[in-house]
Amino acid sequence: MREIALVYLDRSGGLQKFVHDCKKYNDSKQSYAVYRFIISINPSDIAELDATLGNCILHNPIQAAQIFQSVCFIAIKTLSLIEQLQTEAQISILLKPTHLPPLPSYVLSLSAFPFNYTSQRFYMSEGIAIAMGTVTKYTQGARFLCTEETCPFSEGSFRYIRVHLPGATESATVRNDFVCSLCSSPLQEDMKFRVLGDKQIVEMIDAKALNALKGYSNDKSHFRIQTFTVFLR
Repeated sequence: MREIALVYLDRSGGLQKFVHDCKKYNDSKQSYAVYRFIISINPSDIAELDATLGNCILHNPIQAAQIFQSVCFIAIKTLSLIEQLQTEAQISILLKPTHLPPLPSYVLSLSAFPFNYTSQRFYMSEGIAIAMGTVTKYTQGARFLCTEETCPFSEGSFRYIRVHLPGATESATVRNDFVCSLCSSPLQEDMKFRVLGDKQIVEMIDAKALNALKGYSNDKSHFRIQTFTVFLR
């Protein structure tokens, strides 16, 4: 699937954009613990190239992102695109589908039962934004070092990289209880390598609530309208 991912990036122009993004990182004087890349993908085009990879992207996007992560790491090392990059864990890939199949199973509707949305895959959702919070910062990635001075991972190492994943809380990325796998000493974050991003919380309501707000009556004697929270990162 890595070969298919590379072929798709080459044909879609994504590889050229990736090389351009790498050049901006390489030319920057700032040091990064995590290099973040946004890759636009067309699920239909990928499914025509390889059905297995297309299905993986639609139903297991976290695993699919790891495939593209591996491809991007090999490309960076082969073409010497980012001199500062040391490990594959430093690459963060965000897959952005251009569209999803127009099928009911890909529509997230919180007004329909049962709520069988346990898989971490892509869904489409429509609603009305009724409230928006201010834009705040969150940690996209961080580097940790071992506190034991004699440990090989105590300085200059990118062994311990924490990257934010969709659905994770802030504490999953940055905590003070991580330990070194080599000597079991506590890990401490190297603050100068922390990578920040913007996030915004939006309160939404299902579009079907418009009928109730307009005063339309129906056969249902009881109904309730509940908002849901969306995190934009």
